[in-house]
Amino acid sequence: MAARKKTIVQYRGLGRRKRSTARVILTPGTGKITVNGRDVNDYMPYETLVMDLKQPLTLTQTEAAFDVRVNVSGGGFTGQAGAIRLGIARALNEASLDYRPVLKKAGMLTRDPRAKERKKYGLKGARRAPQFSKR
Repeated sequence: MAARKKTIVQYRGLGRRKRSTARVILTPGTGKITVNGRDVNDYMPYETLVMDLKQPLTLTQTEAAFDVRVNVSGGGFTGQAGAIRLGIARALNEASLDYRPVLKKAGMLTRDPRAKERKKYGLKGARRAPQFSKR
């Protein structure tokens, strides 16, 4: 007799911000957030970034309903926090369409398109020109 497979309910979301990419997996649980195998408070250096990435869970009042597992790469801490936030919002949207109006109104489902502007030829940065000398 074949053993029955235990089906695990999980919701996935992909978030990007600046140069960061976050793959988020939500599973029903107690509210534990793990980023790259570490606790979120150990991984993120600032409490404000942790609050920022938890925003979709706070808005939908599901902080204690889901465990969040995140694999994030690229960029700095701010970009990674933004990518995780978008990934969580997209996963919640997949979990239940009832959360969509709340997340949409707060702007959680919109990807932030701002990224670093490329350096141009003849300039010192993206826009910074060399110092002008009259003589």
